Amino acid sequence: MGVDTESRTESAAGSTTELASGSASGTAADLAYAQLTDALRRGLYPEGSRLPGERELAAQLGVSRTTLRQALGRLAGQGQLHRSSQRGWFVTRHVVGEPPSVLQSFTEMARARGLRPTSHILAQAVRPADFDEAERLRIAPSAKVLEIRRLRGMDAVPVCVDTTVLPLQRAEALVEADLEDRSLYEALETLCGIVLQRSSYAVQARAAESETARLLDVEEGAPVLVGHEVAYDLAELPVLIGTSVYRGDAYRFEADLYRPLS
Repeated sequence: MGVDTESRTESAAGSTTELASGSASGTAADLAYAQLTDALRRGLYPEGSRLPGERELAAQLGVSRTTLRQALGRLAGQGQLHRSSQRGWFVTRHVVGEPPSVLQSFTEMARARGLRPTSHILAQAVRPADFDEAERLRIAPSAKVLEIRRLRGMDAVPVCVDTTVLPLQRAEALVEADLEDRSLYEALETLCGIVLQRSSYAVQARAAESETARLLDVEEGAPVLVGHEVAYDLAELPVLIGTSVYRGDAYRFEADLYRPLS
């Protein structure tokens, strides 16, 4: 990489002295911006990771810290980076969210953003339904249900811990199915012949418990968003109930709200 065209020289003590400025500084900032953009694109600095300190990063790029900050500020303006006054510069995590009033699977949300969805099965077992589950699924108390617990991610970054409960009578084909990295909506349609039409959905904020924090790679007590849903088929029969725990910095819930007509 070339020498910083703002022509800053480092003293032996590590301080810098500005010798010249002008249009050349814009060229250096553009070069630093291009190199950082390429590094982000190649995944050199993963989502959520902290960049090297400004002094180290400026030395790597062969520019002054002033020029580096111009490039960093440009990336921050584009939402690719954000700065903590105490801890430095961080790569912004992709924030996922469903379009207002549109039912999408996690897989569909990821692919719509050009990201690779992942799904790791944590549990997949048959058990009796509890009273609340039976009521919401409209099945007899203690009727058999299939519980599927998954760690969902985007581009290998953990985003959500998802627990889904389905009536065994309708989802028996999923008991032995390989659901690793597979959309549950798609599996329901192809293996069970069930098409989901709508979902009744509620979301609340909560603090991450220890196991959830470990799975999502956040600190215990970190904010998470918890979504509770009941999904229905074309005949308006409940197909599944689900609880999804999202990282607070990686999920946004959107809704269309209307005032009633008088």
